[in-house]
Amino acid sequence: MQELLTEIVVHLSKSHQQMARILDAKRHVAVRSAQLVQALPDEHPQLNGLNGLLDSSSNVTKNVISYLNSLADLQEAVADSMTHIVKAMGDSADEE
Repeated sequence: MQELLTEIVVHLSKSHQQMARILDAKRHVAVRSAQLVQALPDEHPQLNGLNGLLDSSSNVTKNVISYLNSLADLQEAVADSMTHIVKAMGDSADEE
């Protein structure tokens, strides 16, 4: 039983590592978008007027929100996985 739990933890670890890599990629997109917005001049940014500026700002905000939501999902997945593993370990200890 202990070997099975160890194998499950290893697989979950690899899965969470891949999710973290995806989140890191999303973070880079959000950071780069924010850098692009920061690089815009304060006056006459040539973004097709106010509507263009609002659209660009909205896109950056959406990227940041998406990244934060993904980070929360990863944290929740790790917590759920670890809850199941800890319960299973406790049950196997009670059986012995």
